[in-house]
Amino acid sequence: MKNIKGYTLKELRELFTSMDEKSFRADQIFRWLWVKGAEDFEKMTDISKALRERLKNEFYISSLEPAHVSTSRDGSIKYLFKLEDGETIESVFIPEGKRRTVCVSTQVGCGMGCKFCATGKIGLIRNLSFYEIADQVLSVQKITGERITNVVLMGMGEPFANLDEVLKALRIINKHIGIGARKITVSTAGIVPGIKRFAETPFQYKLAISLNAAIQEKREKIMPVAKAYTINDIMDALDYYYSRKHLRVTFEYVLFKNFNDSEEDAEALGAIASRIPSKINIIPYNQVEGFPYESPDEDDVNRFAEYLYPIAPAVTIRWSRGRDVHAACGQLRGMYT
Repeated sequence: MKNIKGYTLKELRELFTSMDEKSFRADQIFRWLWVKGAEDFEKMTDISKALRERLKNEFYISSLEPAHVSTSRDGSIKYLFKLEDGETIESVFIPEGKRRTVCVSTQVGCGMGCKFCATGKIGLIRNLSFYEIADQVLSVQKITGERITNVVLMGMGEPFANLDEVLKALRIINKHIGIGARKITVSTAGIVPGIKRFAETPFQYKLAISLNAAIQEKREKIMPVAKAYTINDIMDALDYYYSRKHLRVTFEYVLFKNFNDSEEDAEALGAIASRIPSKINIIPYNQVEGFPYESPDEDDVNRFAEYLYPIAPAVTIRWSRGRDVHAACGQLRGMYT
């Protein structure tokens, strides 16, 4: 049997035509799957009984069920989802004010090898399919009973290393699950061809760059991808992105104690951020066992922000949620913790 969620809407229309069924039936079923979250063909009451029987005999509907749930003191919830092949990924539900955000994974593991990230220690196992990405949003919404307002692709994996499937998933999250395009943010470690291709899409999804060091030599020490795509390469790609999108870019800057927190680092970061309309999110490093980097003190964080305020366009300190259950930025492992 085949998983009916493994078809895009276009593919599903073609499938139904090949089955001598009206193509609009595909639209009905797609709506049941991704708008209403149906997990049983019998629930599809505007489909004929005969067609429902045929679907039951030839297809199944996959769903993500949590193998483990960890709830943080701050209200964030981390879900360990087991996939059909036995691999696992993590997604995080983050309630904050009126916002209900889901942090979504795009790969099992990650091949970027960043020297401060727990996911990078796993290495890349495989890419997620589009439906496995989109289903994280649908599943968390269903489990929590909360209407998701924002989606960030900042979980396990590098989205631009799996861009075909990511773009398919984003279309479902936006059009069918109903999250506004400007409420969806995709984060990249700086994959330049991906940035350029993302710029050419017709949608208004937001872009975040995981920069973490504004001095090239330092960035290479913590992010191997920096050797392939330099800061200058990234900035050239962002110039192109802004020329096409006219959307502000977010620079994510994980702050490490005594590594990238000097006045010189702040000046370099300010110069980068001032080149195009942008904002900076300072993210104090979340300790990961086995890595040499240290979390900064609150005074260190505030001092670095004060360096930036006069020279950078917009600066926000983002204390990660869910640190006590290893759900914070850089801590996702895709395993029981």
